Amino acid sequence: MNFLEERIAKDGIVKPGNVLKVDSFLNHQMDIGLLEEIGREFKRRFADKNVTKVLTIEASGIGMACFVAKEFGVPMVFAKKSKSINIDGEMYVAEVESFTHKNKNQVIVSKKFLTPEDHLLIIDDFLANGCALQGLISIAESAGATVEGLGIAIEKGFQIGGRVIRNLGYDLQSLAIVESMDAEKGTIQFREQ
Repeated sequence: MNFLEERIAKDGIVKPGNVLKVDSFLNHQMDIGLLEEIGREFKRRFADKNVTKVLTIEASGIGMACFVAKEFGVPMVFAKKSKSINIDGEMYVAEVESFTHKNKNQVIVSKKFLTPEDHLLIIDDFLANGCALQGLISIAESAGATVEGLGIAIEKGFQIGGRVIRNLGYDLQSLAIVESMDAEKGTIQFREQ
């Protein structure tokens, strides 16, 4: 068991509907030491890639992506879920459906922050059906940027997202892959990696 799997086993809460709550350490209250370790692990896994920017989606991916960007010494850009008055100029837009929130959002990135010269490492906290990653890949493609890899903290291996993204030919690295969860028993099984 790796460091993230151990933390999920210790503090993760399985809820009905294939929901895994990790809000006490990853995506609401954040364990900074754990995020630093995640940043170092993604740097190790993608060390051979030419990464010029880290791309994520608001809000849960931001904290983790910051530590990844720090390890690579590059900027981090996040796709916003709504347009605000302080975003000006042209934007890349993609529609993303959220498994957790059961809704669709248009996500946007200002065109001034992504260029064809960029080599992106896409980072997110969860991978379920792959909609968020596909939206970020679409934005990267619209910008003409190169996707060097995708890093996920927790992949739900029993859902289709990981298979879909890997079948598209991307280098997808997940730190913890949940094979199954049982809300009644509160148990989590991880895939051997």
